[in-house]
Amino acid sequence: MPALLAGLTLGFSAGISPGPLMSLVITTSLARGVAAGLRVAVAPLITDAPIILLTTLLFTALPRRVEIGLAVAGGLFVIYLGAETLIKARHAELAIEESGGDQAQHLWRGALVNMLSPHPWLFWIAVGSPLLVGFWRESPWYALAFLVGFYALLVGSKIGLAMLAGRGRHYLTQTWYRRVLAASGVLLIFFGALLVWSVVGRG
Repeated sequence: MPALLAGLTLGFSAGISPGPLMSLVITTSLARGVAAGLRVAVAPLITDAPIILLTTLLFTALPRRVEIGLAVAGGLFVIYLGAETLIKARHAELAIEESGGDQAQHLWRGALVNMLSPHPWLFWIAVGSPLLVGFWRESPWYALAFLVGFYALLVGSKIGLAMLAGRGRHYLTQTWYRRVLAASGVLLIFFGALLVWSVVGRG
């Protein structure tokens, strides 16, 4: 089915592409373990419903200033997360925190990064919404197949990354653990700066 194939292809591509959410999945998995990383990985299932609804209705009429605002806000927040990770990496411990009162924090932090990032907005404005509307006009089942295929691999690939990063932390020494965690923080700062520069540089 073309709709399902399109969803699977785009979902896998988006899932493995470098970006703020992927970096946060890896960072959280390294710092807090697989369970915390998985909560970040499923964030798109929470945030994307309103994004899809809004962009499907307004993808051809979204003012440029809104796009700029989203890009700058998202970039600055990701830079903040990266700086926070770098600071914590200096004294990070390998102790696993599989439970605790802040479990929901990882989920909502991932949701906030995804909501503020311009990536899902731009994807649904430029690619996702036109495809979804086109499939819907052919058949609502085609539209559903597209969404199921897309999110199966978008979220599935990030879950795979979380498991790889989280389980790999058990083989790290304390020194290398802090280095890898710091590198993840640098990666977050890089992507945040890239998001801001992509807007400011064009302006």
